[in-house]
Amino acid sequence: MYLVTEHIDAIISEVNRLDDPRKRKTPLPDDALIARYEAATGFEFSEDYKEFLKSISNAFIGYLSPLTLNEEMGGVYGELRSAIEQGRSAGLPHDWLPICEDNGDYYCIAPDGKIHFWDHNGPTTETWPNLATWANDVWLGGA
Repeated sequence: MYLVTEHIDAIISEVNRLDDPRKRKTPLPDDALIARYEAATGFEFSEDYKEFLKSISNAFIGYLSPLTLNEEMGGVYGELRSAIEQGRSAGLPHDWLPICEDNGDYYCIAPDGKIHFWDHNGPTTETWPNLATWANDVWLGGA
C-alpha cells in the first residue's frame, strides 16, 4: 500500500517501514559526500533529494532502487555518476539528473524540479510534480 501524501518525510517513513534500514548493506551518503557529487556532476541537489539520499537511497522496494552515491564516485552498477555518463551517452538531456535507472530507462529530476521519465528511445510525456510524488506513485506504487 502506498501513501496519498506528497511530503518526502512521509515517503521516508514508509520506505523505512517496508525495508528495515538496519538490514541494508550499502552505506548512506553524508553531506560531505553529497557536496562532492554536486561539484563533480555540476548539479545542485534540491533539499528533498539530499534528504532522500541521506535517508533511503540504499533501500530496495519493489523492483526499483534509487541511484546511490559512494566514496569512489563510480565503479558500480546503480551509482549516480556512472548512470549520468551512461544516460548522456544514450541521449539523456544534460540538465536532467537521473535518480533511478531501470534497464536503460531513467527517472530524472529536471531543472523545474519535476520528475521526468526518459526511456531508451528518448523523453516521454510521463512526469510527476516532485520527488515525493514520484516515490509514492512509482517506487512505492510498484512494491
